[in-house]
Amino acid sequence: MTSKPITLAVAEAADLPAFKRELQEAFAVAVIEEFGSLPNGPIPSDEDLDASMAAPGAVTLRILSEGRKVGGAVVTIDEATHRNSLDLFFIALGGHGRGVGHAAWQAIEERYPETLVWQTHTPYFEKRNIHFYVNKCGFRIVEFFNRHHPDAHRPGPDDLPGDGEGFRFEKVMG
Repeated sequence: MTSKPITLAVAEAADLPAFKRELQEAFAVAVIEEFGSLPNGPIPSDEDLDASMAAPGAVTLRILSEGRKVGGAVVTIDEATHRNSLDLFFIALGGHGRGVGHAAWQAIEERYPETLVWQTHTPYFEKRNIHFYVNKCGFRIVEFFNRHHPDAHRPGPDDLPGDGEGFRFEKVMG
């Protein structure tokens, strides 16, 4: 467990290129471990990242440890329904297994105390994420996407290998 306090800061516009590169590097590790290589360029694509960060209600956060950038998140906050989404979440390479991710998630929950339900997604092959969300953060798997049950909220070709298989998680707060 990390003994260093984790804080959050809204990412500055000048930091977004580095944020995107670090996120893509972190996401690439699991894809390469599972499939041997990246299919067609970085995952997620720059276009997908730009769209996520520019979506209505989106907030791009830097995860900091003693002021040092150690990761990031993009959350979508719905002020009307308080059903919020963790769209992207990463800990920089070399930072896993030290409690940083869990501490960062706790900081996100504390930043948005009005949240009634959090939701997030992860690909089927990303067992480390499934363990993290279910066993560490208290999410529950509520939907399994596959070719017989595609994710209606993510139309079009999927950047990730694995036939679009993935999970949707929810965490009911309070």
